[in-house]
Amino acid sequence: MTDHTSARPTENAMRRALKRARDGVALDVTEAAVLLRARGADLEDLCASAARVRDAGLAAAGRPGVITYSKSVFIPLTRLCRDTCHYCTFATVPGKLRRAGHGMFMSPDEVLAIARRGAEMGCKEALITLGDKPEDRWPEAREWLAAEGYDDTIAYVRAMAIRILEETGLLPHLNPGVMTWTDFQRLKPVAPSMGMMLETTATRLWSEPGGPHYGSPDKEPAVRLRVLEDAGRSSVPFTSGLLIGIGETYEERAESLFALRRVARAYHGIQELILQNFRAKPDTAMRAMPDAELDELVATVAVARHIMGPSACLQAPPNLVDAEYGRLIAAGVDDWGGVSPLTPDHVNPERPWPQIDVLAERSAEAGFRLEERLCVYPEFVQRGEPWLDPRLLPHVRALADPETGLARPGALPQGLPWQEPDESFGASGRTDLHRTIDTEGRTGDRREDFDHVYGDWEALREAAAPGMAPSRIDTDVRQALRQAAADPTRLSDDEALALLHADGPALDALTGIADDLRKSVVGDDVTYVVTRNINFTNVCYTGCRFCAFAQRRTDADAYTLSLDQVADRAAQAWEVGAVEVCMQGGIHPDLPGTAYFDIARAVKERVPGIHVHAFSPMEVVNGASRTGMSIREWLTAAREAGLDSLPGTAAEILDDEVRWILTKGKLPAATWIEVITTAHQLGLRTSSTMMYGHVDQPRHWLGHFRTLARIQQETGGFTEFVTLPFIHTNAPVYLAGIARPGPTVRDNRAVTAMARLLLHPHITNIQTSWVKLGAEGAAEMLRSGANDLGGTLMEETISRMAGSRYGSYRSIKDLVAIAELAGRPARARTTLYGEVPEERQRTARESDGQLPELLPLVTE
Repeated sequence: MTDHTSARPTENAMRRALKRARDGVALDVTEAAVLLRARGADLEDLCASAARVRDAGLAAAGRPGVITYSKSVFIPLTRLCRDTCHYCTFATVPGKLRRAGHGMFMSPDEVLAIARRGAEMGCKEALITLGDKPEDRWPEAREWLAAEGYDDTIAYVRAMAIRILEETGLLPHLNPGVMTWTDFQRLKPVAPSMGMMLETTATRLWSEPGGPHYGSPDKEPAVRLRVLEDAGRSSVPFTSGLLIGIGETYEERAESLFALRRVARAYHGIQELILQNFRAKPDTAMRAMPDAELDELVATVAVARHIMGPSACLQAPPNLVDAEYGRLIAAGVDDWGGVSPLTPDHVNPERPWPQIDVLAERSAEAGFRLEERLCVYPEFVQRGEPWLDPRLLPHVRALADPETGLARPGALPQGLPWQEPDESFGASGRTDLHRTIDTEGRTGDRREDFDHVYGDWEALREAAAPGMAPSRIDTDVRQALRQAAADPTRLSDDEALALLHADGPALDALTGIADDLRKSVVGDDVTYVVTRNINFTNVCYTGCRFCAFAQRRTDADAYTLSLDQVADRAAQAWEVGAVEVCMQGGIHPDLPGTAYFDIARAVKERVPGIHVHAFSPMEVVNGASRTGMSIREWLTAAREAGLDSLPGTAAEILDDEVRWILTKGKLPAATWIEVITTAHQLGLRTSSTMMYGHVDQPRHWLGHFRTLARIQQETGGFTEFVTLPFIHTNAPVYLAGIARPGPTVRDNRAVTAMARLLLHPHITNIQTSWVKLGAEGAAEMLRSGANDLGGTLMEETISRMAGSRYGSYRSIKDLVAIAELAGRPARARTTLYGEVPEERQRTARESDGQLPELLPLVTE
C-alpha cells in the first residue's frame, strides 16, 4: 500500500508536470511525485509521453518495436535468510525445511538437475536466488557450509555458478542479496550479471517498528545503495528496481527513482530496473495490506521512464499484473524479465508465469515483437570487457547474436569449460615503451574509451565538489607549533589541521621542527635501496581515474612480460648490485589466477638472494578472488612462492569520500586495511603510502595519517611511509577538469613534515619521491623531515606514463648527490632498512647501480 497522507496535487501542478513530461524537460522530485498520482486521462497523457521516450531509445539501440524477455530457470539455492521482511514468504526457518524433507541449501545435484532440464528446454539463464547471509543467523546454515567445505554462502554460490557454466551452458544471474566489494570480485568471473532490488530509499520503513523492513539489517537503504555503487565500481551489469506499495509515500518513491538514476548515471552499470507491485501474501505480517493497484504500477513505470531516460531498460513482472500487459507496454516497459517454462516464481509462487507464446501474442497486440535476450543485456554483451570477464566471454558468445547482443535464435546451451587462462603467459605489446618512455613518451595522452570507461564525468564532478571545499581553520598555529616541538604525539586534530595548512614563516618553523625530530630519531644518513622496478603488465580494466599507466590489451601502449622476461630483469638487476625487485602490474584479466605466485617463484628460482617486494593490496585481492582463496590463504601461499614484503600502494587516500572520486573499481579503504593488517599478522612487512594533491584536502591527509599510525601501533608491520605527490599531466581525472594539477610546493613540505610528526614514534622512516619531485624537490623534502630517497628503480614506467619529467632511473651517484644537496651523507639499505652485505655494495658501486642496457619487452 502507498501512504496517501500527503496532499493531492492541484490541477495546475498536474498540468505543469504533464507538460514538462510531454516536452521532454527533466523532472525534479516534486514533479515526479505529482505525476505518480496521475489517474484517468492524466495517466494516459503521462503514458503517451513515456512511450515516446521508450520508443526513441529502442530505435537508437537498433531494436525498434522489440520487447524482450529471458528464458530462465529459477534456482532457490537456499531459503534461509538473516532478514525478516514482513511481506516475504520465500524465507523460511530450518525446522520447516527439515519437516519438508529439504536440506538447508539445495545440493549440487538438485541445482544441476534443474539447470540441465532448463538447458534441454532451451533456457539460457539460471536465476540463482537466495536469502541474505543465512550463516550469520542460522547455525544449521553454518554447519551445512562447513560440512560441504565452503567458507560462506558466497563461496557456494560461486562454486554452483561454475558448475552450471561447465555442465549445462546456462548463464548464471546471481541474486545473493547484499554483497561487499570483495564479494563482487569473487563472483564477477562466474556470472555475466547480478542483481538486487533497491526496493525503496525510505529509511523509516526500515528503522521504525512495524515497518516492512524493520529488523532486517540488509534492507537499510544506505547499505543497498552502497551495493549498487560497488556493482558499478566493479563493472558488473546489475539489475535493480523498486517494490511499490509497501508503505512509502509518493515523494519517497520519487526519491527512490532519482537515487537509482544517480547510480546509473555515475557508473553506467544498471542494466535494467524492475518495477514490481506489492502483492499481499497469507501467513505474513503484511497479509492484511491491500495490493498495489494497477494504476499505481502503470504510473510508476511511466514516471520511471521519464526519469531514467530512453536508454534505460524497464521491466514489470508479467505474472503480477493479471494479463494487463497492454497497459504496461503503453506506460514504457521494454522487457518482461525472466520467464520460465520449467520452474515457478519461488518469490511469488501463487502467481504462475505466463506462457511464452501468450506473452508474444499480447505483446504483438500492442504492436511489439517479443524477442529473447540473455541474462546480461545486449548493450553489455556488445561492450564486452571490462563488463564481462574473459572467462565468461566464450559462454556468452556461444548464445549471443553478434549483431544484436540478444539471444541467438536456435542456440541451445552446452557446457563449456570455465577455467583460468593458461598456466603460463607470454609477452605481448609495445616493444619500445621501456626504452622510449623518457624520450618519446606514450602515443597519446588518453585512452580511446576515455569518455565512458571511467563513469560519467559530469556526475563525478558534482560528487567531487563537496570534498574539495577547504575547511575553516580557527586554531592558533603558534600554539600548534609549540605543541609539535614539545611532543608531537599530543597534537590534537585541530592543531594538526592548522599545521597542515601552514604557510610562510609558520611552514618554515614546521619543517624545522620535523627536521629536528628526524635527526633525533634516525640521524643524518639519507638512505636508499638499489632496486629495480618491474611492472610486468600495464593492461588493466580497473578504471582508476588518476592512472595513466593502465591500458586495454588492444591499446598502442599496452604490454605484458613473460615469466622468463620478469626473471631476466631480476637477474640483470642482481648483476648490477640490486638487493630488491619491486614488482607491480595492472589487473590484467587474461593472466592466470596463479600469475602472482608464478612471478614470485620465477624470480626466486633465478635469483634466490634477491628480496621480492611485490603486489599491491589491489593485486592481493585480485589474486585471492581469482583463486577462490581467502586473503590470509593467498598471502600465505604467496610467501611460500617467494614473496618477502608488499608495497603499501593502492592506498591513495584512505577515505572513501575521496577514493570513489579517484577510482571507479579499486578496493575500498577497509579492504586495503584488511590486506595490510593480515600481511603484518603473517610476518610480511609492508610500506605505507599516500597519494595527495588531486581532489583531497588536508583533513583527508590527517585522517590518513591517523589510520596508518593506528595500524602501526597494532601490528608494527610498516617499514616506512612514502609520500606520493599526484602527477596530473596525463591523469584522466585531471584531463576531465576535476582534479587540481598536483600538490604545490607548500603542500609537499607540509605533508612531509606532518608525516614525520603525526607518525612519530610509530613509523620512523619517511620517504620522498625523486621520480615525482626531481632532485631539487626531493632535497627540499629531506630538509622537511624525510630521511629516505627510495630506490634507484632502473626502469620506472608508472609515473613516467602519468607525465613525470624526472626520468625512470637514478644512479647511486645521483642519489648521493641529492642527499648532498640537503647537506647530508647517504648510505645504502635493504628493503627492511638493514645493512647491505659488502658484496652487494661492492657490485653496486662498480656499476653505479645502472643497467648496461634495457631488455626488450618482446623478442624483436
